Amino acid sequence: MKNHKAKGTKGERDLVKAFNEAGWGCIRIAGSGSSHYPSPDILAGNAVRRLAIECKVTKEAKKYFTNQEIEQLNTFSQHFGAESWVGIKFPNDPWYFLMLEDLKNTGKSWFASLEVAKRKGLTIEELLQMSNKNRNI
Repeated sequence: MKNHKAKGTKGERDLVKAFNEAGWGCIRIAGSGSSHYPSPDILAGNAVRRLAIECKVTKEAKKYFTNQEIEQLNTFSQHFGAESWVGIKFPNDPWYFLMLEDLKNTGKSWFASLEVAKRKGLTIEELLQMSNKNRNI
């Protein structure tokens, strides 16, 4: 069995592969959570959009993000001119991508449930299609 960090790393690498295979530029920022400077787990972009994504893989039906993780994602995105997203991989489900306003703030942390992710989140295919529609503008 893989440890928790290895599962997260594998999940991030799978996303990098998916974005690149769809014709996007995408990189994984190793050690993003331990840097002194704000940085997302993944940075993806094409000719139209830039996405800064904080990624989580979970065994639970909810995933929590610390206030610091969300603040750093927001800060980086504002400085870089990127959209802030969180990507969550729940067991036996695809990745779901949520905008920060879709997360619930508990005061001490932020979280999203599988139910909210299914209702408000986008799959990677939907996220990529949003960009393809925008290319025609």
